[in-house]
Amino acid sequence: MYETITYSINNGAAWITLNRPNTLNAFVSKMNQEITHAIKTASGSEEVRVIVLTGAGRGFCSGQDLSEVDENMDHGEVLRRHYGPMMKQIYQCEKPIIAAVNGVAAGAGFSLALACDFRLISDRASFLNAFVHIGLIPDSGNSYFLTRLVGEARALEISVLGEKIQAEQALSLGLATKVFPADHFEAEVQQFAERLAVMPTKAIGLIKRTIKAAGNLSFQDYLEEEAQGQRIAGLTKDHREGVQAFIEKRKPVFVGK
Repeated sequence: MYETITYSINNGAAWITLNRPNTLNAFVSKMNQEITHAIKTASGSEEVRVIVLTGAGRGFCSGQDLSEVDENMDHGEVLRRHYGPMMKQIYQCEKPIIAAVNGVAAGAGFSLALACDFRLISDRASFLNAFVHIGLIPDSGNSYFLTRLVGEARALEISVLGEKIQAEQALSLGLATKVFPADHFEAEVQQFAERLAVMPTKAIGLIKRTIKAAGNLSFQDYLEEEAQGQRIAGLTKDHREGVQAFIEKRKPVFVGK
């Protein structure tokens, strides 16, 4: 079905693997399109409760494949046609998305990781805002997400200096959720994904929605957004199950509805 990625579902988790290992999974336009399609497919599947994005081989994603770049191309149009739709699909997804960063995440590959809800990284992985090294600005939503994670001053430092950020530094900066040893990285990611997959999926989506709203609305408008979200959450099967399980002093069994 796909040429540049693989897609599989395991225990409620959709695994989307960037599959151009010989280029450290560098982006080509086909990959942008296929990731967009895969995220949309996973978002609409009742079988999927969590999405994992990772890379084949020793890298997560090295950014744009420069073999597709020529001096006459309109970089803005490339973003509008290929990267923008992909990042919007990720941003709009209300299911939790994990970036399982198994190796280098550079340029737009760093942007891809930043757009996810959780960044689980191997102790051999690294981040690099590489755009400045080829005379470009961070793109694919990079500065939007980076500034919200680390603040303006640190985002400027990371973007202008363009220095590699190793795993433990990424953790201390708030760019990583957890760092795992490379030798059992995939098993740790699987365990984390399975933990999210049995949680109340609708509530997670509403949490994502209200957190995004918090940065854009006045306090009064936010309170209304919050009330609407809680109304919806209160009507879910998972809310009823959570209350019943609390009364019965047992672990709840959430179904994601």
